[in-house]
Amino acid sequence: MSGKENGDSALTELDAEQSEFSIGEILRKRGVSRRDFLKFCSVMTAAMALPASFAPKVAEALDEATRPTLVWLEMQSCSGDSEALLRSANPTVAEILLDILSVDYHETIMAAAGHQAEEALDKAIATYRGKYICVIEGSISMKDGGVYGSTGGKSHLARARQVCSGALATIAVGTCATYGGIAAAVPNPTGAVGVKEAVPSATVINLPGCPVNADNLTATIVHYLVFGKIPALDSHGRPLFAYGKRIHDNCERRPHFDAGQYVEHWGDDSHRKGFCLYKMGCKGPATFHNCPTQRYNEKTSWPIGSGHPCAGCSEPNFWDTMSPMYKRLPNVPGFGIEATADKIGLGLVAGAGAAFAVHGVLNALRKDKEPADDTKEG
Repeated sequence: MSGKENGDSALTELDAEQSEFSIGEILRKRGVSRRDFLKFCSVMTAAMALPASFAPKVAEALDEATRPTLVWLEMQSCSGDSEALLRSANPTVAEILLDILSVDYHETIMAAAGHQAEEALDKAIATYRGKYICVIEGSISMKDGGVYGSTGGKSHLARARQVCSGALATIAVGTCATYGGIAAAVPNPTGAVGVKEAVPSATVINLPGCPVNADNLTATIVHYLVFGKIPALDSHGRPLFAYGKRIHDNCERRPHFDAGQYVEHWGDDSHRKGFCLYKMGCKGPATFHNCPTQRYNEKTSWPIGSGHPCAGCSEPNFWDTMSPMYKRLPNVPGFGIEATADKIGLGLVAGAGAAFAVHGVLNALRKDKEPADDTKEG
C-alpha cells in the first residue's frame, strides 16, 4: 500500500471512530481508567475556576460528547507550546487530551510528511468545515506579503486565513500566537503579529504565556465540550478563568510584599527566605495569569516559586513594555500612583502600630463606661 493510501486509510479510520463513539466510550476503549478520568475532570474543573462540585457534571458531559477535530498549525515559533503540551503530567492530561480530540494535523507529532500531510490537512478542513478547532502556535509574518514564513509552499498568512476561516474557533497558544511575542519586538523585521490581527474575522481565543500552560489549553477545550460555548473573555481575548486575576493577587510571596520584605540582591538572605521579588524586576503586579495556582512541571513550581521574577510574558508587547527584565516597575497597582516598595512597607508598619494604639484606647474607654459589678465582693 502506498504512503498516500496509508494516510487516507488512517484518516478514514479516525473519521469512523469519531462519528461512531462518544468521548467516554473512546477513553474506555483506550484503557483510560475511570479513576484517571475523574482525576482529569477534577483538574479541569479547578482550571476553569469552577467549584469542586462541578466535577461530576464535567465528567458526565465529556462522557457523552462527540470527539471534535483539531488542526494544529505551527507558525513563527520555537515549538515550546507543543513541547509543553506533550510533557504535561497532570493525571494523564496529555494522553486524555489526545484521546478527547481527533488531532488530524500537527506537524510536530504526525507521522505523515510532505504532500501526504498537506492532503490530510485539506481533507480535514473540507470534511469538518465549521466544526473543527484550529490551534495556532507562533506569530504570523505580515511584512512583504508574509514571505518570511511558509509551510508546504504557502505563506503562514495565507494558511492561517484558509484554515481559520472554516474553523469553529481558533485558539492562539503562547505569546507569539496571541500578540506576536518576541518576534514582534522592536524592530520587528518580519512584521510579526498575533492571529487575531492577521485574521480579524476569525473567532480567536488567546492563551498567552511563554509557553502556554497545557492545563489552560485543555480547560478551554473542555469548557466548550461541557457548556457548548467558548469561555468568557477579557478585553485581550483571554479566558477570564485563567487570566482574570493578577499574578500579584495570588502570589505566594504576596505577604512579604505587604510586609515590606524584599529581595535586595540575588542570593542574599532575603532571597533564600523567599521574600518578595518586586525590587528584582517582578512584573507580577501588572500581569494577568493563573501561574500561581496552575503552575508548571507537574504543578510543582513556576518562575516566582523557583526564585525568579515574573517577566510579564502573558501581556501584550511584554518584550518592549516590561523591559528591562530586572528593573522594577515604577508604580504598584493598588497603592497609589506614586507609591514605592519602600514607602509601602514603612506605611504598613506605621499603620499597624497606629491600629494597635487605637485598639488600646478604645478598650480603655470601653472599660470606663462598663457599670460596676455589685455581685463582686470588695
